[in-house]
Amino acid sequence: MRRIDLQREDDFEEWRDAARALASADVPAHATIWRAGQETDDLFAEAAAAVPGERAAAFSVPRSFVDLARTVVCHRDPQRFALLYGALLRLRHNPALLEDRADPAVRRLEDMAKAVRRDMHKMRAFVRFREVETDEGSRFVAWFEPEHHIVRANAGFFVRRFATMRWSILTPDISIHWDGSMLSEGPGGARADAPDDDPVEEIWRAYYGSIFNPARMKIGAMLKEMPKRYWKNMPETALIPGLVAGAQARERSMVELSRSQVGGNGEVAWDALRAQAMSCTRCPLHRCATQTVFGEGPVDAQVMLVGEQPGDQEDIAGRPFVGPAGQLLDKALAEAGIDRAKIYVTNAVKHFKFEQRGKRRLHAKPNAGEIEACRWWYDRERELVRPAMTIALGATGARAMLGKAVTISASREKPHRLADGGEGRVTVHPSYLLRIDDRARTEEEYAMFVKDLQEAVQGF
Repeated sequence: MRRIDLQREDDFEEWRDAARALASADVPAHATIWRAGQETDDLFAEAAAAVPGERAAAFSVPRSFVDLARTVVCHRDPQRFALLYGALLRLRHNPALLEDRADPAVRRLEDMAKAVRRDMHKMRAFVRFREVETDEGSRFVAWFEPEHHIVRANAGFFVRRFATMRWSILTPDISIHWDGSMLSEGPGGARADAPDDDPVEEIWRAYYGSIFNPARMKIGAMLKEMPKRYWKNMPETALIPGLVAGAQARERSMVELSRSQVGGNGEVAWDALRAQAMSCTRCPLHRCATQTVFGEGPVDAQVMLVGEQPGDQEDIAGRPFVGPAGQLLDKALAEAGIDRAKIYVTNAVKHFKFEQRGKRRLHAKPNAGEIEACRWWYDRERELVRPAMTIALGATGARAMLGKAVTISASREKPHRLADGGEGRVTVHPSYLLRIDDRARTEEEYAMFVKDLQEAVQGF
């Protein structure tokens, strides 16, 4: 039985050197016992023989395994080194091992890496510095309780982010200190070693409370991203219970206020809703898009069209369906006998998602989270317009309308009863027609599209 004593819990290089030597000597995984710091994974580890210094023979493994191992060693599970060593031995005979997501060991290692990455993200998001005065001047001190051994791996982020500050981050296992030019380590500390408050926090709490938007409140998502275990070290979280308790009441008052101003129609309410949407930050898409592209049309329209998202030209113009797909839609509406000026046209997602290719911005499909984030605006549009008929253009529009993912082939050519009592129909998005290369097929699909529009509006 070989025992390997690692000096630090998160030292990838030390584990790699030991694992390489053991693998070169063909030591099987079941004949090894790994210890790191004070950790032990075997009751009899003290009695096991120490590993001799074998000379490692050179061999290679996929880069993906190196990256995975570098992350997994930061996990707190005492079995992590043994699991990695077992995977290393198997990789020598099966280089494609990591591609087998059904393999239990691979899944477990991937789950560990995911947990470590999540913990690193939480540390970056939830560390809160307090200013204290020392003999050398001001120093900013924070207390954090990570789930895993991530402090050293995360130190570079804080050095880059707060390069000009003198700061310390204290944790139960280790403390790191930055003096503006050099990073140093110290022993772990206790919560009492960090300051409790500083004058800036009252300003921060006031700001946090003022920017709180009840329309964006999703308690489940908030708790997933900011678990309660982190709240005790964050000054603003003392406000959250009260803000959450009043969120629904505040949202209702916002809606009722806008409705009380309509004076017999919904135009003022729609103007207020659109104004709110112009500053929407419910998902990251607002960061790169030029502007929010809200719906347009009569607020009392009987028919609503819902597409996917604005394109490049819509993003610039600030209006839905004005680019090539919009021009084809206008042509189809005219052939179907539908006056666009009398229908309400919108998109499931209000910001343009794209990939930059040189000077061109190419459309990128919005994901489920982005569609769900924007659903609040779509639901508010429906409450104001209250259309009798809604036509979903494409799968993303259908998902917004029906509240679930569907295929065009399965949901087309049949009515759908919607939750608010209206009726819905599903057809293709006009951009789909623009992507068809075969002219005969394009004409056939276009004719079906016009037919879908005609059948949907019959009786409205």
